[in-house]
Amino acid sequence: MTQPAPDPIELFIELYAQARKLDPLVIREPNAMTLATADEEGRPSARLVLLKGVDVRGFTFYTNMESRKARELAANPAAALCFYWFPLDVQVRVEGSVTQVADEEADEYFATRPRGSQLGAWASSQSRVITRPGELEDRVVRYEAEFEGRDVPRPPHWSGFRVTPLRMEFWRNRANRLHDRVLFTRDGGGWRAETLYP
Repeated sequence: MTQPAPDPIELFIELYAQARKLDPLVIREPNAMTLATADEEGRPSARLVLLKGVDVRGFTFYTNMESRKARELAANPAAALCFYWFPLDVQVRVEGSVTQVADEEADEYFATRPRGSQLGAWASSQSRVITRPGELEDRVVRYEAEFEGRDVPRPPHWSGFRVTPLRMEFWRNRANRLHDRVLFTRDGGGWRAETLYP
């Protein structure tokens, strides 16, 4: 009888914990990840975003829901993530389906953000053109005045997405480019693990 494959999300969480323990001068944002999306015609785009949660359900990040990434995810709810922790010589790739988080979850996370970031979420028309110098700063001042003396609520156009992994690949650097690569593929309620040539 074959042994069940280890859970790749648990493996990720262990590596992520190691990355988070590193000196900030060595790795400033261990939660930085490349997020790749594609529009309805399959044209890809990629950008760095910050991982804000990982558990058995998947990988969570937050954004303006009117941004390019959010529009692409609405049209094509699939994404790829890539983490690279240079000091560990490890890369982790994640591919999966994407769903929006519940309002309660978005509210809870938004409440933990610094006030300046909360105001920025209101002020920024993310991915839209700024039409004049100082426009963004003026919008920040406007929302500072609007929410003066009270908590900043989550904007209706701001929420989060969760990537539920269907494939996860762990890559570790080795000499002579004989890298270790292990691919985990969702298989019913578990995972299938395969070792790949580098």
